[in-house]
Amino acid sequence: MTSPPVTTTTAGRAPSARRRAARRRGGAAVVFLSPAMAVIVLFVVVPIGLTFWISLHEWSMFTPLGDMAWRGLANYQELLSDKDFFTALRNTLLYVVLVVAITLPLSVALGMLLYFPKTAVKGVARAVLFSTYVVPTVATAIVWGALYAPDYGPFAQMFQAVGLSAPSWLSEPSTALVSLVIFHIWQMIGYYTILVIAGLTQIPPDLYEAARIDGAGFWRQTISVTLPLLRRTTLFMTLITVINAIQVFDPVYILTQGGPAESTSVVSFSIQREAFQYGMAGQASAMAFSLLIVLLAIAGLVLAAMRRRS
Repeated sequence: MTSPPVTTTTAGRAPSARRRAARRRGGAAVVFLSPAMAVIVLFVVVPIGLTFWISLHEWSMFTPLGDMAWRGLANYQELLSDKDFFTALRNTLLYVVLVVAITLPLSVALGMLLYFPKTAVKGVARAVLFSTYVVPTVATAIVWGALYAPDYGPFAQMFQAVGLSAPSWLSEPSTALVSLVIFHIWQMIGYYTILVIAGLTQIPPDLYEAARIDGAGFWRQTISVTLPLLRRTTLFMTLITVINAIQVFDPVYILTQGGPAESTSVVSFSIQREAFQYGMAGQASAMAFSLLIVLLAIAGLVLAAMRRRS
């Protein structure tokens, strides 16, 4: 008994149906994603494009958009010879290095301290540590301004209690930037510690059990198990820490206004000053777009490192 031959129409029917189903799924995806994409385009892509367009012009914030004068890349060329910009760039780089160098090891240590010990107060300690992150920056900066007060501040009182003269934390070029770094770390350390704890929960307990069977103590387990398996978490934390440090603005604006002697003038504060105090929107936009390129380059490097590690 022979089976009936398969016609061309019957054979082509299944692929055609699959293509129609794929098109329907693609259309549904477009419908569901379009609101989010519209928001991204409206509030991210359009502002970036407008910033770049303004950076190619000479324009004051206090005049209509129609008064813009074309300058091409002249604003970017002037940045290369702007001493104030390079001062802000140097301060930003120093700020980022200090924040990253202190935050990463401290958050890993705190994360391990609040994850491994079997104590009943871990949850409370985590909540207290994370609370510094959720309090608005403006409020905490005002409080820290009082803490740093040279005469009546608690820090000054502690120095005087042991017979030492307290430094003028925010009034001396040698200590002002470090004071902002201390504030930044205090505010953000809870967030980074929670990230470390989240990374630790992804490490299989069997690995620690195997290490203990092999005779590894706490430090050997940390070096051979914990730190290698936290590598992706620490790379992600590095990216977030660098971005947050580069974008620092509120503490500088509230506590120091870029002083004393431009010692805390960072790039983000310089952008605000150029645009809203001096009215030089073209130059400020050039600085902002240059900062965006730097952030994208750093993000690309860190993400590439994460892909290699995976």
